[in-house]
Amino acid sequence: MFKHYVLLAAKVLQRRKFFTFISLFGISFTLLVLMVVTAMFDHSFAPMAPESRQDLTLGVHDVVMYGPHSNWRSSGGYKLFNTYARNLPGVEHLSLYTGVRAAHSYIDGQKIESGLKKTDDEFWRILEFNFLEGGPYGTDDVAGARFVAVINQTTRRRFFGERPAIGQIIEADGQRFRVVGVVADVSEMRQVPFADIWVPYTTAKTDAYKSEILGDFHALALARDRASLKQIHDEFNSRLLRVELPKGSTNIVAPFETSLQSVARLLPIADSKSPESQVGRFVAFVAALAALFALLPTVNLVNINISRIMERVSEIGVRKAFGAPTRTLIVQFLVENVLLTLVGGGIGLALTMVVIHALNVSGILQYTQLTMNIRVFVYGVLIALLFGLISGVYPAWRMARLNPVDALKGGVSR
Repeated sequence: MFKHYVLLAAKVLQRRKFFTFISLFGISFTLLVLMVVTAMFDHSFAPMAPESRQDLTLGVHDVVMYGPHSNWRSSGGYKLFNTYARNLPGVEHLSLYTGVRAAHSYIDGQKIESGLKKTDDEFWRILEFNFLEGGPYGTDDVAGARFVAVINQTTRRRFFGERPAIGQIIEADGQRFRVVGVVADVSEMRQVPFADIWVPYTTAKTDAYKSEILGDFHALALARDRASLKQIHDEFNSRLLRVELPKGSTNIVAPFETSLQSVARLLPIADSKSPESQVGRFVAFVAALAALFALLPTVNLVNINISRIMERVSEIGVRKAFGAPTRTLIVQFLVENVLLTLVGGGIGLALTMVVIHALNVSGILQYTQLTMNIRVFVYGVLIALLFGLISGVYPAWRMARLNPVDALKGGVSR
């Protein structure tokens, strides 16, 4: 019986090719956009090397200082974290590191720009980089302000071609560093580990950073277990109450949180003064946007499906007159609609793979390799089925209400 439904559905969809084309275009384009965005979201926040322990990792990525008449938003300063984030209960490793800054080098008169990040040795214990050569710099290197560096594989290729880089000297931002390690490239969508060159923060040209409450530093903590996450968050918030704020400031907010929580707190829908995470609201906001985006093709499919029914009222009337059960007609129509959406979903998934490949080779997102993994594929199939069911239920209900006598006359019973 089901095979009969499918064959009949295929023939029906070939009757009005223009309507079928419009339906397939709406489904495939909507699915394409949703799947590419989902792949980017997955690539940014899903656990993967070097951020493979995200379930135990918290960071302070954003600091807001409030005053009676104005607010200041910035990264944190070294003094803020060095004074108040050390020895937090439940923390196994704590790292202080800077954001990525442009560093310029010259090779044979050619200017090369690299992303430079300054870190401590704990940075390499929290994050699990894939080392292709050598290893990270250690505690003695940071304490002794040694000019050593870890570089990524692209930087190795730019400076040394295919030669080994360990022990070689690299110049960046007017300073010379000895290469001690080479790691695989990390996507710029992973802002915590991303850089081209990593060096000890103690090699800074001045020590002015040591007295800053706001500056260019971030903190990253690896918890001993999941039970320690809230303890770390609450304890650091309580310590912030003791921060000596600059004149004109009354409050400082700098919670330890996940990357997703940090992004959620920056949205207008979040209360940035609240130290509580906003992930639930953020997820609801994103889901609402996705639903609104998917609503247009769904409404379009409903209208097209109703038009298809109106063209087939005589056929439906004949079948009802010969005793065809309403349930059989509804199932047939839903099969037709689900088949249409699955074909559109297949086209959308194929287009998604093409677009993802194009993004990967374009270099628009540096070192980014988006993937169509099993999870993203399942999302796509579920979205396609959802389209088919939502856009088919109301037209099927309209069809079930057709009076056989009116249908044979080409009309619709109200």
